[in-house]
Amino acid sequence: MKEEPEVFAGYWITTEEFCNLTPQNMFHRQLDRSSLPAVEPERQNRHILFRRKFTLTATDNVILHISADDYYKLYVNGVFVTQGPAAGYSFHYFYNRVDLSKFVHPGENTIAVHTYYQGLINRVWVSGDRQHGLLLDLFAQGKLLLASDESFLCRVHSGFSAAGKAGYETQFLERYDAAAPEVGFEQPEFDDSGWNPAKIRRHAAYRMFRQPTAQLEFESIAPAAVEPLANGFRIDFGAIYVGSLTFRARGKRADEIEMRFGQELNEDGSVRHQLRANCNYIEFLRLSGNVDTLNQFDYKSFRYVELLLPPGCEIEPDSLRLCARHYPFPLKALCNRTDEKSLAVWKLCVDTLHYGMQEVIQDCMEREKGYYLGDACYSLLAWSILTKDFAPMEKFFDDFLRTSFINRGLMTCAACSFMQEIAEYPLIMFLLLMEYCRLTGNLEFARERYAAFADILDFYREEYAEADGLLNHLDKWCVVEWPANLRDGYDVDLTEGKRCDTKHNALNAWYIGAIKCLNEVAAMLGQPPYAETAPLEKAFVAAFYDPAKQRFRDSVSTDHISLPGNVFAAFFELFPDREGVRNTVAMIREKRLSQSLLFVTFPLLAFLRREGETELIHELLTDKDAWLRMLSEGATRTFEGWYKDQKWNTSLFHLTMSLGALFLTDWEMERILRFSRR
Repeated sequence: MKEEPEVFAGYWITTEEFCNLTPQNMFHRQLDRSSLPAVEPERQNRHILFRRKFTLTATDNVILHISADDYYKLYVNGVFVTQGPAAGYSFHYFYNRVDLSKFVHPGENTIAVHTYYQGLINRVWVSGDRQHGLLLDLFAQGKLLLASDESFLCRVHSGFSAAGKAGYETQFLERYDAAAPEVGFEQPEFDDSGWNPAKIRRHAAYRMFRQPTAQLEFESIAPAAVEPLANGFRIDFGAIYVGSLTFRARGKRADEIEMRFGQELNEDGSVRHQLRANCNYIEFLRLSGNVDTLNQFDYKSFRYVELLLPPGCEIEPDSLRLCARHYPFPLKALCNRTDEKSLAVWKLCVDTLHYGMQEVIQDCMEREKGYYLGDACYSLLAWSILTKDFAPMEKFFDDFLRTSFINRGLMTCAACSFMQEIAEYPLIMFLLLMEYCRLTGNLEFARERYAAFADILDFYREEYAEADGLLNHLDKWCVVEWPANLRDGYDVDLTEGKRCDTKHNALNAWYIGAIKCLNEVAAMLGQPPYAETAPLEKAFVAAFYDPAKQRFRDSVSTDHISLPGNVFAAFFELFPDREGVRNTVAMIREKRLSQSLLFVTFPLLAFLRREGETELIHELLTDKDAWLRMLSEGATRTFEGWYKDQKWNTSLFHLTMSLGALFLTDWEMERILRFSRR
């Protein structure tokens, strides 16, 4: 796990506004309200541009190392090249290695970079910390040719202003002024004579590491349909994608085109720009009086667009495109069923992963853009099984292990300014580690991280274990299942933001399961088990098992029996008898997927697979009230619910339920999802 940071010849460069700022600490335990970071509205939504000329004699092997805080878009000789980096903490910040050989030519070349400092405290970046800058080294034929310094010219892009915010303080909606003097800054012939030299940041204590995953890919999606309106156009791109809109238009200077984006239509056929997922996607293009091209910086999740045009404005219909972004997706798996319903579910899940995976696995790409620990475990497993690419999973493990500097029990979201702790999320990751080891055989990776995983369990034991070894009095939120109305009446007060003082089933099932998973990893590594689980399993049965009903109760304070309280126990083989296992199968057969979604569904289906209940699995996968319900409501990507109205803020492009693909392909689950008796 030891890596040596890259030493750059270049400096972190920025503007006068940022060069002398002292970084602000953004990190704290969720319930610690004593030292919250300051929100600084006066220093937000900064689009900052850099330019530099350079000369080449040969164009082969021209390599750029580049990073920015928060983010960059790179242009060479007027052509868009790539963007990044994946978010990180300053002590382990990522840079991208980019081959520029096909973008350059002998003689004079121009590098132009559009950087961004958002300044919001959210799940997207570690922003709001007063840290902005660009860092790069350019190599030609293995020799340093150019490095970021004060010879770069710099200017704030005045063409981007805020048109509100979307989601949970997730992004600034954009009003793009095509008449701004910085428009076209990426072109070699652009006049930058009025720009200022960049400033070197005084406080830039970064440790730089090459991003271990691939760069995003970009697709130009043509409209599936364009419908003229009395005052504009309604465009349908045929499916929900993640990206931005572009087109060319001409109209009167200072007139504005209003753009309304949505994932679905209203009953009257208009675009539902007020998304269910708490985003109101209305943005604007201010015209220059010439032929203008819309250039949006940020991305969102949408299928439909309404363009409302001012009088006399004209759109070039052939220029309408959705610029979709996603991680490379080399599909290497097939559906193991041939019936029409299974194939429809398979396609829905595969398309969701294909077009939803970004620089990291997010839960949804609009309301939060959040890199969530619990959600990502199932999505990443599905993504990795389908592509046979485990690099994003390896990065995922390391990204979340790094959150231990905030809390040894890890954080819910990685590489961001939003502080949240969900109790069972780190415990789900142990299941993923076990599966990673068995699927890849890369035991050295696990060996190097074993102590870090063990420390998470040490933290849970030291902070929360009672005399019988079970956990209680957690200052972390336990979610069990989400939304809350799918917990099957789980009888424990799980209010976020307060301590839970009820010893309950689901958390302890995950805790024991995490120990069992780490024990399996230890056995593969030839090490002794992390801990014996027999005493904990005995305590779990004593605390929660109802011997008369042969089912598990939700907590020590209730007689209520729920689906989560038995599925987790069944999955981790905590039942003291086979009759209890059979009772859980019967409960699933009765309730089907009506009381499970984001966190119960995977262990439920995996438990059934291990029990040989293949036909019941097929019934559930093709149940009219599950994935097929999404499809009946027009889904092109998996929802954050079995149907649109299942929760108040349903995302219609949410990756977690793509896990259905796992149970429609062959990946040796019977071998992988087993636990030895220790």
